[in-house]
This record gives sequence, C-alpha cells and structure tokens, in this order.
Amino acid sequence: MSNLAHRVQEQRQHEVKHKRKLVKKKSAKISLGEKCILLIFATAILVGGITIISNTATIYALNKEIQQTETSIAEQGRVNTDLQVEIQELSTYERIWQKAQELGLQLNEKNVKVVQD
Repeated sequence: MSNLAHRVQEQRQHEVKHKRKLVKKKSAKISLGEKCILLIFATAILVGGITIISNTATIYALNKEIQQTETSIAEQGRVNTDLQVEIQELSTYERIWQKAQELGLQLNEKNVKVVQD
C-alpha cells in the first residue's frame, strides 16, 4: 500500500504543479487614474502642438505682410526722390522766367523785392 500511497501522493504533487503552471499570471492592468492622466497628457501635447503650428503660421503671414510693406515703402521712397528731382528741375529760375515770358509777363525791376531766408 505504501506503493499505492506513494503513487497517489506523486499524482497529487504532479496535479498541483500542473495547476500552478495553468494558473495565468495576471498582466499589469492600467488603472482608471492612470488612463485619465495619460489622456490629459496626450490632450496637452495635442493642444500644445496645434498652438505651436497656429502661432508659426501667424508669424509667417505677418512676416510676409511686413516684407510687402517694406517693399512698398522702398518703392514709394524712390518715387518721392524722383519727384523731388523733378521739382528741382522745374523750379529753376530760367524755366520760371521762360514760362513768365510765354504768358506775356515782363520783368519790372522797380517792383522786384529781395527776400532772404
């Protein structure tokens, strides 16, 4: 009987070992709090990324507008310089005297007054 008892005991030990092997280890589950923290973190990264992209696009548009304004200012400066040169050419004494003669005006030296700046 001892042999039979020994077999039964071995069989029970074998079953216990086999059950231990069959018992699955529980995998680490993510708790609800961890899921919430992960969701908040992902949302913060998404919002931050969208904000950065939006700000970059706005800065790009403003820089483009600034460059266009600077170009138009430079062009207007050239036009102003050209007009200033034209004013100087048209306001020479000889041209004014010529236009006066064309209109029939004559120089009367008694009526000329000298004005100093």
